[in-house]
Amino acid sequence: MSDVAEGIGLEQTQALERRYLMRTYRRAPIDFVRGEGPLLWDAEGKKYLDFLSGISVCSVGHCHPEVVKAVRDQAHRLMHVSNLYFSEPMAQLAQRLSDSSLGGRVFFANSGTEANECAIKIARKHAHRRGVTEPEIVSFQSDFHGRTYGSLAATPGLAANEALGPMLPGFRSVPHNDAAALREAVGERTAAVLLEVIQGEAGVFVTSDEALLAAREACDAAGALLILDEIQTGVGRTGSLWAHQQTPIRPDVMTSAKALGGGMPIGACVTAPSCAEVLEPGDHGSTFAGGPVACAAALAVLDLVDDAVLLRHVRELGAYLCEKLDELDGVRATRGRGLMVGVALEAGLDAAAVGADLLERGLVVNAPRPDTLRLLPPLVIDSDHVELAVGLIGESLLGFAAG
Repeated sequence: MSDVAEGIGLEQTQALERRYLMRTYRRAPIDFVRGEGPLLWDAEGKKYLDFLSGISVCSVGHCHPEVVKAVRDQAHRLMHVSNLYFSEPMAQLAQRLSDSSLGGRVFFANSGTEANECAIKIARKHAHRRGVTEPEIVSFQSDFHGRTYGSLAATPGLAANEALGPMLPGFRSVPHNDAAALREAVGERTAAVLLEVIQGEAGVFVTSDEALLAAREACDAAGALLILDEIQTGVGRTGSLWAHQQTPIRPDVMTSAKALGGGMPIGACVTAPSCAEVLEPGDHGSTFAGGPVACAAALAVLDLVDDAVLLRHVRELGAYLCEKLDELDGVRATRGRGLMVGVALEAGLDAAAVGADLLERGLVVNAPRPDTLRLLPPLVIDSDHVELAVGLIGESLLGFAAG
């Protein structure tokens, strides 16, 4: 198979983008045209090692044959059916998600932000049922929950953009991992505490067990719901199927997306039995959510990831990756869990410049903040891929130090 796909080429693609697409992204000058496992190829045939996975989406690698087969087979049978009718793939996936996590019910969405919107609706209606007329949702500063208006209001950094205001009322935030401030913020009006188990977009910061326990205890005392956003951490990324399974707490509601579809767009909001009946017919809906093709892909992904051997591999390889990175000149520290790794760089190093240099060298990473690289490689990488990636990062950092 040729590494270069037939197409119009990078320059013409860039020209079309400049003319017709809204300028909401700053894109690197690369046109990826093919992927296989942890590898990508651009329109010129250059090969890259992907340590970003589409921001934790292609966690079983690009175009995994089992996922491709599931999509192809389902697309041949039925691509879409209205949610006014039953759908076997959707029902099977709901069972799989519920049984593997909280044991309640599932609402399917098309993305992570939509899954969080469903969770926010559940929290508000649950609060109204206990007599709260102006419910509040508490989150951590630097959390990222999405860009539609409910999830945006719960994302303090983005909600500060006055040009997008006014924001939805009823959202407040406290400093990350400040257990005392969290307890103080939760009261009679609190509908929910909505947290990331590990803050991804902020630069990979693990939420402490102390803060999670404070959230759980405060929610229990107030009658509020604890919602965990597992959109980036879920589906094996941290070395357990769900990241909260490595913590001392269990949420009332959990959201998932990104890796769930293996590249197909799908999100899910999963409840515990205690709040499984909050939403009723007419409360929520979505035309495309839970479609048979996306659900078939997700079932194939879970068949691959919900495996004790693979999850142990993720934990062990993540520890090895951090160990090798910590040995590099220019690396101040690593943080994260499993194969969700933040690489804090020494003072004076610009993570965005390093990331751009690594792209030139054939390694795809991300710089979520000026001093941090974020690594989210496919869960199916091996130690050779780790050695190659660490070697390229080391070369890049040495080059910037020398310069």
